[in-house]
This record gives sequence, structure tokens and C-alpha cells, in this order.
Amino acid sequence: MTPFSSVTGPAAPLLAANVDTDVIIPIQALVGTGKDGLGEQAFARLRYRSDGTENPEFLLNQKSWRGTPILLAGENFGCGSSREGAVWALMGMGVRCVIAPSFGDIFHANCFQNGLLPVRLPMDAIRRIAALSGANGLTTVDLERGVVIAPDGEAIPFQVDPRKREALLEGLDDISLTLRHAEAIAAFRDRAQTERPWQ
Repeated sequence: MTPFSSVTGPAAPLLAANVDTDVIIPIQALVGTGKDGLGEQAFARLRYRSDGTENPEFLLNQKSWRGTPILLAGENFGCGSSREGAVWALMGMGVRCVIAPSFGDIFHANCFQNGLLPVRLPMDAIRRIAALSGANGLTTVDLERGVVIAPDGEAIPFQVDPRKREALLEGLDDISLTLRHAEAIAAFRDRAQTERPWQ
């Protein structure tokens, strides 16, 4: 997993509430087992017209927001089904951080397993950042300091679970965190086999 410490860029204001995982990545796009190509399918129903051409009205197709690393969202972003592909698709587009007042629980957990930082901020703070954003209005999300720095320089603090913060800074998912204790796990296994050979 790619570590996350900070990211700077234009923060795209996709402020609709209840954007679910099926909107983020249609189920038809998840026919394989890999992550390759999912970025092209992110927000497909909004991003493309029926003939397959890009919809110029869709925010993330516009020059100012294309390839943005930061997405500003509304309440309950990533609700709906538990597809991890929603996170893969966002990252395939270049998104490394989503800022929203709240997230779907499983989507929120999947973000930390894949190197995407979900930041919870009040909606009024998100709207302030959105109003200042654009090609020349850059936002920084600094996980080490625990602040979002708005384009006008305002530092807005945010909280992340300390264990998840550490894992994201070091680029470790749950499996990697478990493998840090490989010696202790092996010692427990060997001891258990000696003490309870009938098992």
C-alpha cells in the first residue's frame, strides 16, 4: 500500500449527499479481480454520455478538476454496497483524499486498507474550502499534522483513529500490521502445539 503523509492540489467540490458506491463504480465494471482500468470507470454514469463520450457538464471532466487528488463531498459519501472497488476506482482517477461530513462505514474502512484518506469535516468548512478552490486555489491535507489547509491558509484540524493514522503514514494494511507480529504468532503456534498436541 502506498503511504500517505500529505497531498496538495485543487479540491473538487462534488458536494452531493448520499453518493453511493454504485455511483462511484458501477457493478458491471467489477467483472474481474484486478484494479487496473477502474479509474476510467469511476462515476461512469455521470462521467460519460450514452454514446461513450465524456459529459462536459460533469465536474471531474472539467479542466480545473481533472486528475484532482482531493475530493470534497457531501454527507454519507460511499454509502450503499460494500464494494472495495469504489476506493480502487477513486484512486485510479488520482484521488488520494476524500473530505466529507460523514462516510458509509464500510467505504470508510476500505479507504484505510488501500491508502486513501477519508477526512471528516463539518459541511460549513467543506463549503468554505469549495468556494476557494480551483486551479489557483490549492488545498493541502496533512495527515502528520492532522490539518486541512484551505486555499486561504486557514488550518482546519481533523481527527483520525491513531492506529489507522500510523498505518496510513507507514503504508500498512491490516495484513501488514499483523505480519509485524509474525515472530510472536509463530512462537504462540509452536507453544500451543507443544502444550496441546491433541489439537
